[in-house]
Amino acid sequence: MVKRKGGPRAGSRRVFKKHFRKKGKISLSRYFAQFKEGEKAVLNAEPAIQNGIYHAKFHGLIGTIIGQSGESYKIKIRDGRKEKTLYVHPVHLKKVA
Repeated sequence: MVKRKGGPRAGSRRVFKKHFRKKGKISLSRYFAQFKEGEKAVLNAEPAIQNGIYHAKFHGLIGTIIGQSGESYKIKIRDGRKEKTLYVHPVHLKKVA
């Protein structure tokens, strides 16, 4: 029997890549960012931190904050016609202006 190759980050080399000028330590304000319920946020991965990251196919989508669970935020997004809920660490979120 053939085993499946790859894991949850398979094929995401270019999606989760950082620009060479932006490499280095992350600011603490981004790591501990606060969001309120009902706010819109863009799923923007921080490749230096793997905890609380979402699946690569959701990269760049805009979601609505619907709650908090520990350090992470509960976000509602639309995937085609379905609504899905993701738990994402604030370092992977960016506020929509």
